[in-house]
Amino acid sequence: MRMLKFRSLVLFAFLVLCLLCLKRCHAREGKQWFPIKDARTTSLISEAAATTTKSGGSSAVFNVLTYGAKGDGRADDTKAFEAAWAAACKVKASTIIVPSGCVFLLKPISFSGPNCQPEIVFQLDGKLVAPTDSGSWGSGLLQWIEFSKLQGITVKGKGIIDGQGSVWWNDSPTDNPTDELTDLNESDSGKMPGTKPTALRFYGSNGVTVTGITIQNSPQTHLKFDACTNVQVSSIAISSPGDSPNTDGIHLQNSQDVVIYSSNLACGDDCVSVQTGCSNVYIHNVNCGPGHGISIGGLGRDNSKACVSNVTVRDVKLQDTLTGVRIKTWQGGSGSVQNIMFSNIQVSEVKIPIMIDQFYCDKSKCQNETSAVAVSNINYLNVQGTYTVKPVHFACSDSLPCTRVTLNTIQLKSIQEREHLSGPFCWEAYGELKTTTVPPIDCLKTGEPSGASVQSNGESC
Repeated sequence: MRMLKFRSLVLFAFLVLCLLCLKRCHAREGKQWFPIKDARTTSLISEAAATTTKSGGSSAVFNVLTYGAKGDGRADDTKAFEAAWAAACKVKASTIIVPSGCVFLLKPISFSGPNCQPEIVFQLDGKLVAPTDSGSWGSGLLQWIEFSKLQGITVKGKGIIDGQGSVWWNDSPTDNPTDELTDLNESDSGKMPGTKPTALRFYGSNGVTVTGITIQNSPQTHLKFDACTNVQVSSIAISSPGDSPNTDGIHLQNSQDVVIYSSNLACGDDCVSVQTGCSNVYIHNVNCGPGHGISIGGLGRDNSKACVSNVTVRDVKLQDTLTGVRIKTWQGGSGSVQNIMFSNIQVSEVKIPIMIDQFYCDKSKCQNETSAVAVSNINYLNVQGTYTVKPVHFACSDSLPCTRVTLNTIQLKSIQEREHLSGPFCWEAYGELKTTTVPPIDCLKTGEPSGASVQSNGESC
């Protein structure tokens, strides 16, 4: 009986706390909520608000409002979030609540382990906004919100992470009368730092889940996983203008066993970017556009070694993107990209749906070099839709050609059939046509190139 009474008491306290949260965060919107005047209820909330623990002691809830967050979009709530994290970090399977109806201004913040308990949940239902004054960023930072060195971290909810990136893209605030926060934290007189931050980064963590949230208008990459394992991303939305510079959707680096699915990605760069050190990556049922497509690379920059293997991309729709599915490597690199499958890819008004580019260069001029990242065992199955420039572009290294490239059921049509557009392009690309293709891809060489350089370079990974 005592245990049942305790459970009821805790549940009641938590429900009343939620009502208080709504009252506080919606006050700026002119909404009215009943006042809590009862002394006993107030005392009860004070005891239970900071930590609501289930009878079994298996989980605890920490609401950022309890730790002093204002949630009005104007006050700096960074310290309140840090305090809530410090408390939640000590409790296994704890939950941090970021309530709906609130807008929290956060300066750069790191939710760090490695001494935290595992299985922490960051329940994001409100909105987080980045500062737009240059003073908050010092000389420049690589990320705005970071979760690092954690075991079993989940970020979920219906909330929004807004990087307010226009001040970085344009080096001045953007006047947008529809944005209620435009005039709340305008930029200082100085320009923003040259180093643009990623909105949300996970580093050195295992068992990472991100689901349900929206990330928008990041200064640079929206969501990054670096040195992480067992990652699951689902049902998220990423949104920034198609002309916003270097705003990748999801960026993977040195991460293994990653699944990304059921998400809508719209940005100014690659919807998904798979970089060196990644393996066992599975991307499916994703919508991409605008953006630059789904890319592996660029790899091998500055004569570096790069290794990517076992990547599957299937059941993906790309609309109005620069490329569809792409592999890009720099001249002078080493290592390999191998065992890649692109299947059931639907493209609509994509400039170049299929691309391998071993001469990738994002500068006005790059030096010619003989070494290259080896590209082999690349498979395309059922790629269909429309293009606006050319259907296929395979530009492979003279010294280390692409090998074992297979094409099966490729149906790509020009969006303007009466206009003469470029046909498929191949250079030092070897492989096999499993079926006839539309248009005919006659430039793919059969067999294997002479020499053993391909195999020896690939084995270096």
